[in-house]
Amino acid sequence: MFTVAILTISDRSFRGERQDASGPAIRECLAPLGVHVLKYEVVPDEKDMIVDRLIVWADEAGPDVIFTTGGTGVGPRDVTPEATLAAVDRVATGFGEAVRWQSLQNVPTALLSRATAGIRKGSLIINLPGSPRAVRESLEVIMPALPHAVETLRGEAQE
Repeated sequence: MFTVAILTISDRSFRGERQDASGPAIRECLAPLGVHVLKYEVVPDEKDMIVDRLIVWADEAGPDVIFTTGGTGVGPRDVTPEATLAAVDRVATGFGEAVRWQSLQNVPTALLSRATAGIRKGSLIINLPGSPRAVRESLEVIMPALPHAVETLRGEAQE
């Protein structure tokens, strides 16, 4: 079992114009792994606010994995990758690469994803897309690696 935090990044959901469906989709997909959700919040597409949440959550709450959802495209307000890179100590590019590769098998616009991942202290931070369907497809790709990634970060992995 490991702990997670979920940060939904969406101007419209933050303003209450649209219900967040991606955050709950993450929780739903991870349920079979027996994860415990420590934090969940919806914030606007504001880089400084995203950076602040990622840093505070990683440094104080210490979840094993922080998932972001939204803000990974090429739109002018899509700043999640930049915020993530500003918050992490080390990058872990394989997560974004794997998701893009798998997504390209179904949709050519997967190339527009700029999602990244990285590590801050003992927390793995992973960017996911903003749609519930894309969240599910992305998690399907990376879920098999998550337990080992968490064990490795904790120093518990067996060689």
